[in-house]
Amino acid sequence: MLKSLAGKTVIVTGATRGIGRGIAIRFGQAGINVLAVSRNQADADSVAAEIGPHAAGFAADVATPEGCATMVAAALQKFGAIDILCANAGIFPAAKLADMTPEEFDHVIHTNLRSAFLSTQAVLPAMTKAAAGRIILTSSITGPITGYPGWSHYGASKAGQLGFMRTAALELAPKNITVNAVLPGNIFTEGLAGNGPEYIASMEASIPLKRLGTVEDIANAVLFLASEEAAYITGQTITVDGGQVLPESLGALEV
Repeated sequence: MLKSLAGKTVIVTGATRGIGRGIAIRFGQAGINVLAVSRNQADADSVAAEIGPHAAGFAADVATPEGCATMVAAALQKFGAIDILCANAGIFPAAKLADMTPEEFDHVIHTNLRSAFLSTQAVLPAMTKAAAGRIILTSSITGPITGYPGWSHYGASKAGQLGFMRTAALELAPKNITVNAVLPGNIFTEGLAGNGPEYIASMEASIPLKRLGTVEDIANAVLFLASEEAAYITGQTITVDGGQVLPESLGALEV
């Protein structure tokens, strides 16, 4: 049983779809004040309404300093504190290396990696003043551990998050601020549902637990890293993938 985090405040970026939405709702269920951040105000408001009166939606582009500054100001005005940041904003468009444009590469790096840096930097004054804080990044197994054709820009952004995390953890430890990351594997979200049962079955076949993960699986790991029980953990990753990265080949799953 984790100690209650009720009354704490979390900012969740990329909070309106998939894993981000699952994280925001899970934190809301734990009684935590949630600022659900998205580029679209209506989508952010919808998630906040689903959570309840201790949540608010906010529209910001967290790949810009201005967007992160207004996001932090909104959280402080609404809730008076920022205890937890879940830097989850991310995109994963596919483009093969030979065809990828510099603009496409930069867009993914800005959205996934630059936003993690800027949102972390933006919450530091509030967390430093409180002499405590939890920062959790949503990385991926793709990039840090595995690769996938068409996602070289995405993989670079997610591996880059972990390099950022380790040095940030060192710098922020004296301020009692921890920085950690979750690495999701194949998670069942609305983006996968439209690919059909054959595609999903082929993905499940490569996972030792024989199922895709749920957004709740990721959200529970994030909630733990935000908890008091995780106070002595920093600069670390939790891979949440049903064992997907363990076998050296598909043949290992058939033995």
